[in-house]
Amino acid sequence: MSKLEQVLILDPPTDLRFRGPFTDVVTANLKLKNPSERKVCFKVKTTAPRRYCVRPNSGIIDPGAAVIISVMLQPFEYDPNEKSKHKFMVQTIFAPAAATDTEALWKDAKPDDLMDSKLRCVFELPSENDKVNDADSASKPAAVLNSSKLDVPVAGKAVSAALDDSEMKKILEECRRLQTEASKLNEENRQLRDEGVRLRKVQRGEHVTSNSSSALGLESRAGSLPSLLVVIAAIFLGFFLDDGSASDASSGSLLRCTRPVPVPNHPHADCFITVMIIH
Repeated sequence: MSKLEQVLILDPPTDLRFRGPFTDVVTANLKLKNPSERKVCFKVKTTAPRRYCVRPNSGIIDPGAAVIISVMLQPFEYDPNEKSKHKFMVQTIFAPAAATDTEALWKDAKPDDLMDSKLRCVFELPSENDKVNDADSASKPAAVLNSSKLDVPVAGKAVSAALDDSEMKKILEECRRLQTEASKLNEENRQLRDEGVRLRKVQRGEHVTSNSSSALGLESRAGSLPSLLVVIAAIFLGFFLDDGSASDASSGSLLRCTRPVPVPNHPHADCFITVMIIH
């Protein structure tokens, strides 16, 4: 069975041309177009994979669609006497309508179903005329740019002045905002300091009040003790006088004497003790 003919249309069809100098990355584009009514799966291979970067290097092209392949040649030292032996191959296969896993499709593909096209790499250096043309094309935009700069120097100064004024206004507004925030922070700090002083005064007042109440309690207890002693002494004195009056009753004379005895710090401070003396 003969091999299938390539279904994709390649542009360029046979050569990939890279134009120097080759001190930087040089890119050549390859266009793949699918003129058929079926999906086509493609894959790009090269004999020098370390020298090139291909994006994208595989994929699926819908019917009637096209894709651009970027082939990037890495920098190298170019020798005009050395012929390039680098080649590329575009390998394709028809894909099912619902195909999504291209790796499985390539793995299960039969050799008779594969289609391929080969391209060789051509390295070119720019000629002297090309260099002159490139220099002229580069100088024209520069001249136009310089003339435009000369035509509008005043406008540029006005724009820069307007920008400076707007920036200055923004800076002043920011300074005012920062000053307002600083004053607010100072006011909050002052309020916190006053609150701390007030709390310390309250704590000191409570401490003094508790100490004074304790001292008053001690004084009241100390004052009640002598009153109790006086009452006890008066009771004993009454008993003693009663005994004396009983012994003197035989003399036939009776003398009653009332002598008030004050009781200090007693609830009934005006009480007194009556003493009976009998002769």
